[in-house]
Amino acid sequence: MSSGAAPRLLRLQRHLGPPERSSMEPLGSPLTTHVLDTASGVPARGLCLCLSRLEDHSQQWMELRTSYTDPDGRCPGLLTQDQMKAGTYKLTFDTAAYWRKRGQESFYPYVEVVFTIPSEAQKFHVPLLLSPWSYTTYRGS
Repeated sequence: MSSGAAPRLLRLQRHLGPPERSSMEPLGSPLTTHVLDTASGVPARGLCLCLSRLEDHSQQWMELRTSYTDPDGRCPGLLTQDQMKAGTYKLTFDTAAYWRKRGQESFYPYVEVVFTIPSEAQKFHVPLLLSPWSYTTYRGS
């Protein structure tokens, strides 16, 4: 393999994700996100995000995890299957810091996506399409 082909192959493999797992391997996170920087046309690498759950008894947000997107704009392992329970969740994306690192002014200092997980048996994917002046989200698959 030529010296230029190996890095390209590695990037492609990372983008496509891990190979199919056998039934004996542990399942991935039941909640995932993927952030794309639509202004630059690339994954939003290094974007800080926080996952919280609304507690039934106190109606207060409990922070479950703070993490950063990987080079492909993904944040694997947000929740384990054991942590997953029906309820209202919030993903907070620190967009101000992301754009500031890139020397870009932006309109939204953060993006909060609040969503409901009705069943622990399902998987949920919450993509975010991001630019300095707008964002879009939806329930992915």
